Amino acid sequence: MKRTLISTLISTLLIGGLAPLAQAQNVAIVNGKAVPVARVEALAQQVAKSGRPVTPEMQGQLREEVIAREIFIQEAQKQGLDATEDYKVQMELARQTLLIRELFANFQKTSPVSDADVKAEYDKYAAANAGKEYRARHILVAKEDEAKAIIAQLKKGGKFEDIAKKSSKDPGSGANGGDLDWASAGNYVAEFSDALTKLAKGKLTETPVKTQFGFHIIRLDDVRDTQLPKFDDVKPQIKQQLEQQKLGKFQEELRAKAKIE
Repeated sequence: MKRTLISTLISTLLIGGLAPLAQAQNVAIVNGKAVPVARVEALAQQVAKSGRPVTPEMQGQLREEVIAREIFIQEAQKQGLDATEDYKVQMELARQTLLIRELFANFQKTSPVSDADVKAEYDKYAAANAGKEYRARHILVAKEDEAKAIIAQLKKGGKFEDIAKKSSKDPGSGANGGDLDWASAGNYVAEFSDALTKLAKGKLTETPVKTQFGFHIIRLDDVRDTQLPKFDDVKPQIKQQLEQQKLGKFQEELRAKAKIE
C-alpha cells in the first residue's frame, strides 16, 4: 500500500513538472497547436541581421507577430490554399532562394578574403595610379583664330579666370574660371594631356591645342604627387569588391562543371 502511494506521488510530480517545461518551449498554443519559441528567436535573428537592435519591447512585438502568423497560416490551410499549384510553385522558388543564399554564405565563410589579399589589391591599385596630378585651367573655344586672340590678350595682362568665364565653351569649368581641379594627365584626351605635361608651373600654352572638342588655351597652376586614399579608408570597399569577385568565380566554376543537356 505504501509503495503504491509513493509511485502515485512520483507520477504526479513528474507530470506537474513537465507541463511548465513544455510551456517554456512554446510562446503560445493557438487553436491547440504549439507555437515554438524557436520562431521568435529566428525572427529576432532576421531583425538583428538588418541592423536593428532587438530590444525587450521588440521581443513582445515579435511574440505577437509569430502568434498572428500562426493564426493566418491556420486559416489559409483551412481554406486549402497550401494545396494549390501556385502555392507549391512559390514555395519551391522560396526554398531555392533560401538554399542558394545559404550556399553562397557558406562559401564566403569557408573561403574568406584575407587582409593580405586586400592589401595586395590596394598595392596594385596604388602602383597603377602612382605619378603626378596637375591643377590646370583651360579656355575652350570653337575656332583657332579666337584661341590665338585670347592667347595674345593673356600675354598683354588679361586675367585668365575672367576670360574663361566670359569666353569658354566648357560649361563645367568655364563658370569656375576654367578650373579643372586636380587630375592625372590620363584623365584628358591625348592632345590635351601632351600639352599639359610639357608646361612649366604657372605657364600657358603658346599656341592653341586642338582636340575633338575644339581649341584650348591651357595654363598649369600646380603639380603634385598623386594623392591616393589611405588603405584603412578604402579597406572595407576593397574587401567587399574582392568577395564579390571570388563569389562570381565560384558561380562560374559551378556552371562550367554542370552537365546541361
